[in-house]
Amino acid sequence: MSGVVVVTGVMAAGKSTVAQALAEALPRAAHVRGDLFRRMIVSGREDYTPGASAQAAAQLRLRHRLSAATADAYADAGFTAIVQDVLLGPELASYVELIRTRPRYVVVLAPSPETVAAREAGRSKTGYGAWTVADLDAGLRRDTAPLGLWLDTSELTVEQTVEAILTGTERARVV
Repeated sequence: MSGVVVVTGVMAAGKSTVAQALAEALPRAAHVRGDLFRRMIVSGREDYTPGASAQAAAQLRLRHRLSAATADAYADAGFTAIVQDVLLGPELASYVELIRTRPRYVVVLAPSPETVAAREAGRSKTGYGAWTVADLDAGLRRDTAPLGLWLDTSELTVEQTVEAILTGTERARVV
């Protein structure tokens, strides 16, 4: 697997853990964490929440452009770039279009809402607030184009998920 791999899903779907494990399984890989670009804004940040302002939407698009450019830079240097972020609805297809590197892959982690809620309850960080698990799950399943490899990871370990990604690269590849 080379190029850029986008790992997405709702909050608490396992994106960070799976992206890190996938990067560690490859000989030359970088883990590009989309949320880092949000956190780099020290003052004036407007988080993207339900009913988000135009500024919040602009900052989300900036975050996407920066992480896609970073992924391309790592790929140009010979690394497989594993990008991890919440990309739901039309944002996923828009994000993929920002990546100029080929090949491009998309992996959507889609555990059940019950699994996500249980994982969220067991985490030290809190991802949900203005959004609910049901809100994001609906945005994932109803509004997101069926790009790439979709995995129900409700019953999979991290290792099994990485193996499914590595064996499903052709299904994950997007044109």
